Amino acid sequence: MSLKLEHVTYTYNPGTAYETHALKDVSLEIPQGQFVGVIGHTGSGKSTLIQHFNGLMRPTSGTVFYNKEDIWQEGYSLKRLRSKVGLVFQYPEHQLFEADVLSDVCFGPKNQGLSQEEALERARTALKQVGLKEKYYSASPFELSGGQKRRVAIAGVLAMEPEVLILDEPTAGLDPKGRDEILDQIAWLHEERKISVLLVSHSMEDIARYVERILVMNQGEKVFDGAPKEVFSHYKELEAIGLAAPQITYIMHALRKNGLWTDLTAITVEEAKNSILKALGRGEK
Repeated sequence: MSLKLEHVTYTYNPGTAYETHALKDVSLEIPQGQFVGVIGHTGSGKSTLIQHFNGLMRPTSGTVFYNKEDIWQEGYSLKRLRSKVGLVFQYPEHQLFEADVLSDVCFGPKNQGLSQEEALERARTALKQVGLKEKYYSASPFELSGGQKRRVAIAGVLAMEPEVLILDEPTAGLDPKGRDEILDQIAWLHEERKISVLLVSHSMEDIARYVERILVMNQGEKVFDGAPKEVFSHYKELEAIGLAAPQITYIMHALRKNGLWTDLTAITVEEAKNSILKALGRGEK
């Protein structure tokens, strides 16, 4: 599996006074099994970008490939593509509509042509994968907590057995416990099912903790693309476009400035702890 954009540009209201370039000549490739974070301030092009991956938006110019096939070529099945590239929108609980949880998660597989029995099996598997207890399966989705609704919405996409899972701010509005539970579950799914994951997030801490690659968008352009340590080393440039590095980055720089020889590439709490202990002479020898 691979997703690829070649020189993709997307223009809103072309040829009018309101013409806006939401994406400008973006090229990138997502290989099988990669966990990618997408960051950028509001209006940077993040949401427009991810909606090109499963054909919800068609580029004004450029090409989108899935498994080396142009998804906009004549005869290509966008329905099949969307079962392989699953997109969970921000506040996905607004997508819930069935009378009970199990029926809601069955909707996607049934739409793929599976029998009721097969759809139920897929739905139960997906609900287990997102960690929702069986006692909630017969409940109305609207009776659940915010975090539980989020799990059901993610399960609805997983039940279609996608090869790529794209999540647009999946933890928006959740408390810290709910946020950690959802992201831990996504990380587990990535590891367990070897699916590619694209995570759009405003939280630099979450991005630093979970992903192996970061795409930084600004004014419709890809400005950085690399490993988290490499991207966050450009924290001054990130600040200039309205972003920041994880708080740990600033702490490590402040400690170094005050004479403690810390690792400036540390981006997680665990890495910072080990670096500080080592600098104090208490780390592992």
